[in-house]
Amino acid sequence: MTMTFVRRSLVMIGTPVAVFFILTIIVARAVVSGFSDRQTEAFMQEHTEKSVLKLENELVAPMKMTEAISWVFRDGFHDSDEATNEVFVNMSQAYPDFSGFYGCRTDKTIFKAPGLTLPDGYDPTSRGWYKGAVVRAGKMYYSDVYVDAFTGDLVVTFSKAVYKNGELDGVVAFDYPLTDLLKILGSLKTNEGDLSFILSASGNFFMSEKYSPDENIMTVEDGAYRELGEHLLERTGTLIRGKINGKKYRFISMPIETTGWYYILGKREKDVGAGSATVSRLLTGAFLVLFAVIMTSTAFIMKKLRSKEKQVSEKLIEETKSLVVSSGENASTTQEQSAAVKEIVATMEDSNALSEQIAQKIKDVAGVAGSTNTNVADGVGYLEANESQLGEIAEANLTTIEGIKALGDKIEKIWDIVSLINSVADQAKIIAFNAELEASMAGEAGKNFHIVATEIRRLADGIIDGTKEIKESISEIQQSSDTLILASENGTEKIRDGVENARQLMQRFSRIKNASEITAESAGDITTIIQQQAAASEQMLMTLRQIASGVESFSDATGKISIASQNLQGIAEELAK
Repeated sequence: MTMTFVRRSLVMIGTPVAVFFILTIIVARAVVSGFSDRQTEAFMQEHTEKSVLKLENELVAPMKMTEAISWVFRDGFHDSDEATNEVFVNMSQAYPDFSGFYGCRTDKTIFKAPGLTLPDGYDPTSRGWYKGAVVRAGKMYYSDVYVDAFTGDLVVTFSKAVYKNGELDGVVAFDYPLTDLLKILGSLKTNEGDLSFILSASGNFFMSEKYSPDENIMTVEDGAYRELGEHLLERTGTLIRGKINGKKYRFISMPIETTGWYYILGKREKDVGAGSATVSRLLTGAFLVLFAVIMTSTAFIMKKLRSKEKQVSEKLIEETKSLVVSSGENASTTQEQSAAVKEIVATMEDSNALSEQIAQKIKDVAGVAGSTNTNVADGVGYLEANESQLGEIAEANLTTIEGIKALGDKIEKIWDIVSLINSVADQAKIIAFNAELEASMAGEAGKNFHIVATEIRRLADGIIDGTKEIKESISEIQQSSDTLILASENGTEKIRDGVENARQLMQRFSRIKNASEITAESAGDITTIIQQQAAASEQMLMTLRQIASGVESFSDATGKISIASQNLQGIAEELAK
């Protein structure tokens, strides 16, 4: 079954509209996603910078205490070990919450608070805090996380080398408990699912929900996070995507300048993309609703237009059917007329031959005259019937012309409907154009709306092009109708000529009849009458041949009218589908 006009129209209109909306949804999602990514990156960068500042502020106190001890020994340790050790005891008493103050000379002599107990064989010069301070050469050294030999707790150490007369005299140090740092890191999270941790410059974990401080991000899980670790330590301040424990995260790292450590903040992709996904779903839903509204409105308009068009087409079909029937009847009548005229021509030819025989056989003149009188009388009656039939053909042809003209008037109504569609499409173009102007004035914010308005205007242009095709089809129908009217009028003119010829022929036959009666009554004048009859017969034969030629031409014209009527009926039926 062929697709209906409304369905074809909906497919032709709906396909580009659907493609436009799909592309718009894709672009809108990309724009929303890009905007969300930029907002997330800006937020994480700002939050990380604040977190680093907070960490540095928290570390100021232990750094200052270490700086204070190193300032006391700015000229080297005291000559007396007791005096030197008393400084560390006093610092511990002044800051009871931070008892981890200690130091040592290059000869491994250790100075510490009374509460600190050394393990057997403890060599301070082999420890990282000592070696790091020596390498830093008078600058503060910040160690990785390690187990404190004094307390067994996880700590980081701030240490600084002490010089006497330009020579290394030893190192002073302060242990900062990792528990305090953990509390700070926990407070820096903005979401329960966030990751917040610190890496050393070499990639060692200071703390993690899964990994211990003696593990390195480059080597854990058989190097699964090596690439991520390298990016975190190299691409600071930028958004980095990666996985940890099978979950997708967005990371940003920021160096803690005073320590050489790196603070890392990680947010789960599902938390970051939740808002973007919601907006994308809302946009998709809105576009789908808009598409449904457009298609429903289009279907309503097309159905209404199709209903009016179908009514006109049905009337057109009825008229063309009547025209086909009338044309068929005309064709049949003209064929019969042509056969009758041919018979008359044949009869007249026989009569002419008979007249020649009468001249040779005068004896049979009376009988031949009587026969001629009878034949002429029959011919007069046939011509009267022929004249009547030609009149009926003329009237039927005039009816056909009036039907075709009425059909043209109904086609004009279709023009009004097409003009209405064009008017609606023009209004849509004007509205779309105004929308484009407003979108252009809105700048970047109206860019997407500008695209939508442009596509609506293109859709209106497509509708105008469609109505233009309808106009062309209507013009073709009107041209065919005009051709039919012209052909019918020409046929009518020829029918009138045929009627006039038949009337003249009947008059001649009447004269022949009178002559035949005279011939039958007066045999004395038979020779003259026969000569007159022969001459009249010859003239009548020529006239009948002309009539036969005219009837054949009219038959051909009637056949063309019938074919054109059938074509018009086919066009009307196609419009009604």
